[in-house]
Amino acid sequence: MIGLALSVVVGSRAYGLSGPGSDHDRRGVFVAPTRSFWSLDKPPTHFDGPRDEEFNWEVERFCALAAQANPTVLEVLWSPLVETITPDGAALRGARQAFLSRRVAETYGSYARDQLKKVDARRARTGETNHKQAMHMIRLLMAGAHVLRTGEVLVDVTPLRDRLLAVKRGDVPWPEVTAWSADLQADLAAAAASTALPEHPDRIRIDTLLHEIREHNL
Repeated sequence: MIGLALSVVVGSRAYGLSGPGSDHDRRGVFVAPTRSFWSLDKPPTHFDGPRDEEFNWEVERFCALAAQANPTVLEVLWSPLVETITPDGAALRGARQAFLSRRVAETYGSYARDQLKKVDARRARTGETNHKQAMHMIRLLMAGAHVLRTGEVLVDVTPLRDRLLAVKRGDVPWPEVTAWSADLQADLAAAAASTALPEHPDRIRIDTLLHEIREHNL
């Protein structure tokens, strides 16, 4: 098995939204030996497992996705629940600000809007509401505005636990959920208009980090 440079818990346990039966969702980063790139057969860009609900990226693929402001990937760099971290993993977490850019407004907003469309489509087709999906749509919109304003990725939403879990349980009427979503989308747009984040991620710093990691593993 390839050793992990970084492994964290994400999902409900990291968000502060877990219950007694919640899964342990894990995401991680591994570093393939540098010499393995010198052959025709390249190392994998990712792999599942070995534990349930676990997914890991090779560091180069991880950096590419993080630079694209992928919300799922960025959460790995800010999760408060770190299970494994090597010097390479620490260097990656230490450079996490380099991955942030104004593209956050697009990615977080698009992910949330896609969730809302799926929930609405299911409601129209079956009359059923995926309340868990709706809750995560709300959470993503809040997280997007937060990172645009603070330069930090919001993972732990414990202060809003009761309100978000009420959405998940279906205790909040759907018109209230959609109204909350509309308010948060407006807030995301306002945060994007005033953000201090750069237009693009710091590719020079990211490249430097990758070069250093490759040299460490040569």
